[in-house]
Amino acid sequence: MDKNLRRLAIALVVGAMAPLFDATIVSVALHTLAGDLNASIETIQWVSTGYLLAMGVTVPLVGWLQNRIGGRRLWMAALIVFLVGSILCSLAWDAGSLIAFRVVQGVGAGAMMPLLTTLLMQAARGQALGRTMAVVSLPTALGPILGPVIGGLILGAGTWPWLFWVNVPFAAVGLVLAWKFIPADGPTGTAKLDVVGLTLLSPAVVGLLYGLSNAGSAGGFARFDVWAPLGAGVALLVAFALWATRTKRAALVDLRLLRHRPLAAASGAMFLMGAALYGGMLLLPLSFQELRGTDALGAGLLLIPQGVGSLLSRSLAGRLTDRIGARSVAILGFAVVLVATVPFAFADASTNLWWISAVLVVRGMGLGAVMIPIMAVGFVGLEQQEIPHASTITRLSQQLGGAFGTAVLAVVLAGAAGGAGAGASGAADAVGAFQQAFWWAIGITGVAMLLSFLLPGRASATPGETPAPSAALRSPESPSVVRSE
Repeated sequence: MDKNLRRLAIALVVGAMAPLFDATIVSVALHTLAGDLNASIETIQWVSTGYLLAMGVTVPLVGWLQNRIGGRRLWMAALIVFLVGSILCSLAWDAGSLIAFRVVQGVGAGAMMPLLTTLLMQAARGQALGRTMAVVSLPTALGPILGPVIGGLILGAGTWPWLFWVNVPFAAVGLVLAWKFIPADGPTGTAKLDVVGLTLLSPAVVGLLYGLSNAGSAGGFARFDVWAPLGAGVALLVAFALWATRTKRAALVDLRLLRHRPLAAASGAMFLMGAALYGGMLLLPLSFQELRGTDALGAGLLLIPQGVGSLLSRSLAGRLTDRIGARSVAILGFAVVLVATVPFAFADASTNLWWISAVLVVRGMGLGAVMIPIMAVGFVGLEQQEIPHASTITRLSQQLGGAFGTAVLAVVLAGAAGGAGAGASGAADAVGAFQQAFWWAIGITGVAMLLSFLLPGRASATPGETPAPSAALRSPESPSVVRSE
């Protein structure tokens, strides 16, 4: 990675740290917020739900906005929106105001996440994408792992407004770095906003995310507030797909890019990776709390080995992706995650903590390794102007996959706990429920591993395709273009 690209990556990652950690930091504070703001848990849940839905509305607009005002301006504007939203959240006086200000935060975060990938992929121009993604995906991987720990530490040492004040230094430094290191650019297109596409896609994403977020409550997928928004979301998504693939105008998100096999396979893998990552992040801390009686902070601390493992594998995974291709690295990564999840399907309250920590390090290494190739390979062979659309597609895939995995495993966990034999003890019921849920998590990971066989081999265009000159992957060790195997 050359000096200018490294500086750009640092500027973007520092700015992105705030929104990527924010969601999981706040998730551990919902009970505290409910008590301090005199609100019910059902009401305070909208602190997270509103943020999630605001992101879902904003993500599809990012490609068009970048074309209209330029990447640097959009990044800095989104970071300012997130910064203002964070300050307002810290000053909230009741649950309603906090929810409203979280929506402001969500709008800023929704613009930043796909733009982070777009700006780096466009700047990299196909060079060393594995190592570039190793930098980009660092906060994405560490956010769900370290966020609960940071949130617990903040609540232990101070009051809930500090959950939002902690974003301010990251955002402020990120703005300075962005002004200094992100190249100045301007509008790159004059296409009108696809109003029809926006009317279909944003509500579709909101419906899917809202329905999935409610599935963890009693009743699961049988609840009206689950199947109704899910059904509406699917219908709107199908309608958008038909519109986007048939319209002669510039669609809000160009779904015709999914004919490009690397992007299609990477999007499917991103969906399942999101399910495995966020589904696991539901089960692991809950199992520590339910089976071992730890508090939220204690459960977060027990997850630190997984974060350490993720850090250990990222650099090597990036180099291997550039050298041997995405397929092999992704398959190996998912296999490691699968094998390292199996012990939790047999664990109970008496399982040795040192053994659990060691397994979590290995699981983290697998998660760190798998994220890089599937994030990078989807951009192989794409033109510069196609990258924003690919970023939106992969980001939505990961976001929906995370919501899907969390919902499915929450329903499985609740159903297993409720369906235990009448003569079983409460502790035995809980152990059996978690073990069954972990087997489902293993199954999701197995499907993801199988899907990874569809990814290209060594970095290049797929057979029958001609890679764009600016997007052909080259390894620093081998300057020539390497074809897929």
